Amino acid sequence: MFDVVVRGGTVVDGTGGRRRRADIGIVAGRIAAMGLLEPTSAREVVDASDRIVAPGFVDVHSHLDAQVFWDPGLTPSSLHGVTTTLSGNCGFTLAPTNEAATDYLVRMLAVVEGMPLAALQAGVPADWSTTAEYLDRIESRLAINAGFMVGHSALRRVVMGPAAVERTATPSELTAMESMLRDGLAAGALGFSSSWGPAHFDANGDRVPSRCADRDELVALAAICGEFAGTSLEFIPERADRFDDAQLETMTSMSVAAGRPLNWNIVRIMAGNRSETAGVLAAGTHARAHGAKIVVLHMPIPSRARFSFLTGFVLDALPGWGPVLSLPVAERLGALRDHEVRSRLARGAAEAVGGLAEIAEWGNRVISDTSTAETARYRGRLVADIALEEAKTPFNALLDVVCADGLQTMFTRPASEPSRADWDAGVAAWRDGRALIGGSDAGAHLDFTAYFDYPVYVIEHAVRRHDALSLEEAVHLMTDVPARLYGLRDRGRVEVGAWADLVLFDEATIACGEIATRHDLPAGAGRLYAEPVGIDRVIVNGVTVVADGRLTGRLAGTLLRSGRDTFTPSMV
Repeated sequence: MFDVVVRGGTVVDGTGGRRRRADIGIVAGRIAAMGLLEPTSAREVVDASDRIVAPGFVDVHSHLDAQVFWDPGLTPSSLHGVTTTLSGNCGFTLAPTNEAATDYLVRMLAVVEGMPLAALQAGVPADWSTTAEYLDRIESRLAINAGFMVGHSALRRVVMGPAAVERTATPSELTAMESMLRDGLAAGALGFSSSWGPAHFDANGDRVPSRCADRDELVALAAICGEFAGTSLEFIPERADRFDDAQLETMTSMSVAAGRPLNWNIVRIMAGNRSETAGVLAAGTHARAHGAKIVVLHMPIPSRARFSFLTGFVLDALPGWGPVLSLPVAERLGALRDHEVRSRLARGAAEAVGGLAEIAEWGNRVISDTSTAETARYRGRLVADIALEEAKTPFNALLDVVCADGLQTMFTRPASEPSRADWDAGVAAWRDGRALIGGSDAGAHLDFTAYFDYPVYVIEHAVRRHDALSLEEAVHLMTDVPARLYGLRDRGRVEVGAWADLVLFDEATIACGEIATRHDLPAGAGRLYAEPVGIDRVIVNGVTVVADGRLTGRLAGTLLRSGRDTFTPSMV
């Protein structure tokens, strides 16, 4: 007798092999049989006629560390077919902590990961100190599977206090961090995460703690992962568009010291930047030659970032901008109205390099949201057109709207979609193993951007619209491949013995609905949100957690613990 039979579906099993018609019998959360099964042999029969049955998507880069406390469904990721998510990335975690560090870590998350401070303060109980206590707090309150890393910035702040953002660690401080990391990994954390990312600043406008660590500290902490089975590394480099020898050597040494893959975030691969991205993809080739493994996340959705002078996220990474954007709102508004300050900011933006230089293309920005009657007429308009009409520079035209709007203005890049040539460039990188589809940042930057729907987007655009790869290969790349990279035990495939993490969808209609702001966070804070189209059901560990686009309320997810739920991932 099966607990559940998923009957009549077309199975795309995650291996990349050809689809086939098969029923799936589930017992105790695992797939017990596949083939032609009798419907009378099950307590529950799920009709999958005319639907694809695939493994649930595996999202390896999310920031759901706080959201789990007020939304165990981990929406909208779960609604879009994600059945396993990995958080605690970029060194930003809520554990370990102590009474002195908690307020700092919460405020840091509010700034660097765009989580509304009021929501964090209202929704996160913060009644733990160790990683073990944090993980125990989450156990049994998950609709989908979730694993968590130990964050470098949390380690540094607990051990070093305010000095964490001022200097490198002493030998005794490093020893203390190593001990805390060991404790976290022994409790089941999935690995170690850190960041040298230039856009990562804390609530005081200082570099986040991990950015003050040197190469030796990073390598020493990475090496601790080598002591625990089923662990991995995640890192944000100083530049994602070009690696110098020191950065490449640091990442390679981290991987070698741990004997673990290092996953870094993020690159965008398009037909027009293939020569540029070839340079960072070469990090994977360099790593292989030196006994390491480095894999970059590729986000295939064009930027949806909504910039704001109120939050200042990313903008504060422009040269010289941090001090102005960290001012209290009233003072910041006054500064942005000052012509001398504007000139100084414009000069700083002109000095930006790489991806930051592109952010400062003020004329090529669209006003997406305003909050006053006076500024409503600018919504949907290109800043270059506003500047021409008002005889101003694009930068001054933008800032005049922003100031008139009390800093509430949101602006974005013009909408775009990848071409077939863009998809071909991405597919080539996915196939050679140096790049992985992902980088959703789900749970973070809640009013800034939204990439939680990337699996649906790939199927809708790369598979259905552009035929850049088959559905079978796309599913393989978003299920089995990330599961293997992180050593997820018995997940990522539809096969006998695997956990029954499944998504049922209509391949002819699967898509993301309209993305809009939804005020459903603690303290009434808002986030960008969308519901899926064409996803009928999401099953986690044999239990339906999403039906017809709605949560069922069943908390069937597993808190993934290293060693128990993961194996040590391959270095080849």
